[in-house]
Amino acid sequence: MRKLLYFFTILLLSLSLYAEEADKVQSPQEDSTTSDKKVETIKGDTPITHQEKKAEKSITTTDSKATTNNVSQTDNDKKAEAEKKNKAKVANTKGKDLPISTKQAVAICSFIRGKNPQKALALLEQVIAKKIAIPMKGEVPHRNNMPKGKVAGRYPVKASKEFIKLLKNLIANASSKGMDIDKITINKAIANKASRPFRGTRIGFGRKYFKRTHVALEVAETARAETKEASEKGEGR
Repeated sequence: MRKLLYFFTILLLSLSLYAEEADKVQSPQEDSTTSDKKVETIKGDTPITHQEKKAEKSITTTDSKATTNNVSQTDNDKKAEAEKKNKAKVANTKGKDLPISTKQAVAICSFIRGKNPQKALALLEQVIAKKIAIPMKGEVPHRNNMPKGKVAGRYPVKASKEFIKLLKNLIANASSKGMDIDKITINKAIANKASRPFRGTRIGFGRKYFKRTHVALEVAETARAETKEASEKGEGR
């Protein structure tokens, strides 16, 4: 009996060892099949990595920047065209170091601003003839004793002559640009102080300042004249 038991135990041990070896042989085959399946899934699905996501984001950002740049370029082109059109309808002239008073030049600028240059010429000629006074600010004699309908002012003859020269030059510039003189108005009239050199005198310390002024004038075509013409045509009909 003991021999039989010993024989059966040896058989069982041998069978268990054989079963373990068989499992070990089958496991690497299963691992190879699973790895093949994983490779097939990777080849078929192609999962996106982090670097590929960054590349896609950079592509989208570059596309968006390109579109914004195109839009900005079109806007800049439109602005440039509008500026060219506006420049074509504007004429200007400048007078540097004019020997006139800055205070009188400022008063004349405010007097002719918003007027047609031909009308401003006629008004300044009347100022030279002392028929119309230019309104002045500050200390003007007999301001409180002025009659009704008249403005306290003065007759700056020398400054008016210089402005007449500038206005004639301005009209010539406007006509050379093809602008209609009847439709233009003075939209900018600016007077500033210029450098005033010394001059020798016998009074005081022997020094006095010359009067020097910079003046800039500009005219532009306005829509008021066009609306007036349209209204006149409508009334004529």
